[in-house]
Amino acid sequence: MRKGEDEELKAAQMKKYSKQIQVEINDIKIPKINNHEVLIKVKAAGVNPLDILILNGSIRMIADYDFPLTLGNELSGVIEAVGKDVVKFKVGDPVYTRLPINKIGAFAEYAAVHEGAISVMPKNLTFIEAAAVPLTALTAYQALHDVLHVQPDKKLFIPGGTGGFGTMAIPIAKSMGLYVITSGSERGRSRTLSIGADQFINYKEENYFDLLSNIDYVIDTLGAKEIKTELAILKPQGKLVSLKALPNYRFAVENNFPIWKKLLFGLVGARLDRLAAKQNKEYRFLFVSANGRQLQKLTKLVEDEDIKPAIDSVYNFDDINMALNKVSTGHSEGKVIITF
Repeated sequence: MRKGEDEELKAAQMKKYSKQIQVEINDIKIPKINNHEVLIKVKAAGVNPLDILILNGSIRMIADYDFPLTLGNELSGVIEAVGKDVVKFKVGDPVYTRLPINKIGAFAEYAAVHEGAISVMPKNLTFIEAAAVPLTALTAYQALHDVLHVQPDKKLFIPGGTGGFGTMAIPIAKSMGLYVITSGSERGRSRTLSIGADQFINYKEENYFDLLSNIDYVIDTLGAKEIKTELAILKPQGKLVSLKALPNYRFAVENNFPIWKKLLFGLVGARLDRLAAKQNKEYRFLFVSANGRQLQKLTKLVEDEDIKPAIDSVYNFDDINMALNKVSTGHSEGKVIITF
């Protein structure tokens, strides 16, 4: 069934950048799809710290949006219609996706998504579980594969690896042949070791700086204040990629940003670049992008290893502001999901 062109859907929208965590549920027209897009009836959507950063304008230098903006970066659902040039997907397929940065909008009953950004869902996951996977799994895969270019039998440290990111990153890193060390609170120890971590550090009782040296790679999830210590445990030529600290010149170049942004990010990231270079190490920054091909690879890994994401809580779509506030506190153990 093709949705009528003038039918409406409910969407959670922001009208302007704001420090207040508040979106409105509005009725908007069902999006028209172009030849390479599919219309997805959304079943579940992941709520992420990224949504908070978009709300408060923190990433407008990387992605600046027009308003009103339907928020939401990842979803699972069922294809309701396909554009005429779409070949790999058909109506009725259960799919999931990290939406393209320039066209987000997962917090809505329907979403139009480019076929190049989607994958058929893993067979071992429910819609709720699948909605928790694309953003973190692609972040981990792109950090390890595209940025760090990891080699097997090397050592990787993920500080704070007991949350939703670690749940995906640890099995992905293990599938690439890495020795994985992570830190977190004691209650995350057994789960983290059960999904493949080789070494666990209880950060309340031990300092990773005292225990680790000669590490090949670090994925920073903690931000700028921690970079100096993380760099110190790397061996010479070691590489650090941050998901939280500051973008740098190299990041701007790789994303084909205009020259003024390259210069600006060059200034912003200069201190961390210098700090790394002085020690003969490398600092990188990653902002995860949509990639259906990579997501298909990850789908196979999720199925083969029966990987289950950590779910913290599930909210009804009408309670979207409660879900966003839960994420903003930083106290969720795993992914917060909204369902339709």
